[in-house]
Amino acid sequence: MMNCAPIVLFVYNRPDHTRRTVEALLRNDLASASELYIFADGPKANASPDQLDKIRQVREYLPTIRGFKTVHITLSEQNKGLANSIVYGVTTIVNQYGRVIVVEDDIVTSTHFLRYLNESLDLYERDDDVICINSFCMIKDAPIKEHTYFLYGADCQGWATWKRGWDLLNLDAKELQGVLRNDKKLQKLFTYNDSCPYMDMLQYKIDGKIDSWAICWYASAVTHKKLCLYPTKSLLQNIGYDDSGTHTQNSDAYEASIMADESTTEFPKIAIKDSRVMRKEWEKMFRKLCNRELPPLWKRILLKLKIMIHI
Repeated sequence: MMNCAPIVLFVYNRPDHTRRTVEALLRNDLASASELYIFADGPKANASPDQLDKIRQVREYLPTIRGFKTVHITLSEQNKGLANSIVYGVTTIVNQYGRVIVVEDDIVTSTHFLRYLNESLDLYERDDDVICINSFCMIKDAPIKEHTYFLYGADCQGWATWKRGWDLLNLDAKELQGVLRNDKKLQKLFTYNDSCPYMDMLQYKIDGKIDSWAICWYASAVTHKKLCLYPTKSLLQNIGYDDSGTHTQNSDAYEASIMADESTTEFPKIAIKDSRVMRKEWEKMFRKLCNRELPPLWKRILLKLKIMIHI
């Protein structure tokens, strides 16, 4: 059996979502060979009785989890926030193991999720141009014959990386913004030819209006001209866009969240280069999203980016 990367799961106050996420992971054939590290964030200072009860339910469920190689639980007494929790948890585990698989508490995965990520981590381990493996596809009908493709950047929906990739994370949004502004070609890559307002997202991070680790992860990868691997069919569904999450809201704008047919199991190694065909598809998708009637500007940006920038 292969040497499986540890799974890092971030949870907070959604007991039903957490249970569904764990149960889906357990249906993977590599679950029993995988170590599971759970980081549970603590309550906010102004948490309501209902929120405290949900946090309690999550924490009571965690010790009952069985079926993984081992289960390690870290309970935070104070609220770190999702960004700080993820940066701390991923850094801790990837520094220990050299690679990591990351899942949040609103991800229902395919039964091939762990195999795809672990095999891809093995396939591209020595390819320094690749720093992220993602398992979500935003394009319904990808016009390519391969089951995977590369794009510049890094992603945050059921993803994996190595220490060499995570070491490139720069959380200084202002510095990243400066690099991108000084290189128009990089900026075009970053914004998908100005079809997606990622530069605005960086500015909101600088202004303190949002607290996103993922926009910095994505920008860090682009500024280093590193690649992320994507499947042409999703290996997960995000069940968090139901008003239950702190940073999400109900929307039907992301219908691509349809899991791949379970027969999609083969992901051979492909040429390591940015896919021009799929980049055009993403650009078209973003331009289509921008035409929707959405809330005020900053909320609109968050809504449009919530698939890739899960803050």
